[in-house]
Amino acid sequence: MQLEGIHHISAITGDAAANVDFYARVLGLRLVAKTVNQDDPSVYHLFYGSEHGRPGSEMTFFEYPGAKRGRAGDGMVHTVQWRVGAVGAFDFWAARLAGEGIATTRESDRLRFADPEGLGIEFVVAPGVPDAPLAAEHPEIPSEYALLGFAGVRAYAADPERSRPIVERLLGGSETADPASPDTTAFELRGERRGGTIAYDAPPFDPATGSTRGRPGAGTVHHVAWGTSVDEHPAWFARLQEAGVHTSPVIDRHYFHAIYFREPSGVLFEISDDEPGFTVDVPLDQLGSVVILPPALEPHRAAIEANLTPLPDPRAAWAGTGTR
Repeated sequence: MQLEGIHHISAITGDAAANVDFYARVLGLRLVAKTVNQDDPSVYHLFYGSEHGRPGSEMTFFEYPGAKRGRAGDGMVHTVQWRVGAVGAFDFWAARLAGEGIATTRESDRLRFADPEGLGIEFVVAPGVPDAPLAAEHPEIPSEYALLGFAGVRAYAADPERSRPIVERLLGGSETADPASPDTTAFELRGERRGGTIAYDAPPFDPATGSTRGRPGAGTVHHVAWGTSVDEHPAWFARLQEAGVHTSPVIDRHYFHAIYFREPSGVLFEISDDEPGFTVDVPLDQLGSVVILPPALEPHRAAIEANLTPLPDPRAAWAGTGTR
């Protein structure tokens, strides 16, 4: 029983409209779901990903309007990594991001930058990785340069060895080298279909607070979800319970099932299954164009939508139909 890499990554934004513009227009991901945080239906939960919105590509954001920018610290993810097909994609992306006023730093196998709220992003080339590409369509981004799904995440940890018993032994991760940071402790969690990595870097010292602690807020990651199948999801819950890990119960998120727990360095993990997905509510061609709600919240649609920031369909203009 092996986890299938990263299912999704959830972060925080203070501006949903700007968030949609950057991730859907600039990066070319598909807005596959406009829904709400099921634990706080007053805020959006936006999902971006591949054309079919499959696990392995889903970058999600909770919108807290006007949220102050956060800062990643000890026990927090600071960088999200996406795969691209070849180093040749870096020239395209560096030019496209420069056109948006975003500076990039290039190394041999990666392109680094931050999103408009400060979340670290890396595009990496991973030769020999067998994962099927999870790309989205975009009229301004040639298919050979499209993002292909997650490669991994980077987190801060003062003592990454504390995480080894959970990540390596319980979750089945394999220690792997990080070419960009030889002193970094990194693990790959790979199943039959796909894989993903988590690398632990030394946390930076903040003179303002006199510590390495971070501050949650806009531009910070809330949790990282690792993927599994519907059949194996209950077995993962049983394994965690038998090991004495303090977890949430299995939570039905309507689009998938989730188990939450913190690994010893402090990063909030989730294990999510792969069905039924977002087309359980709307057909594929309508993903991202309407607010979708799980059945328990549907009776409250009018009140919920009244509190949400109006967002256009990023793809409406492609057909010249305006926004909706």
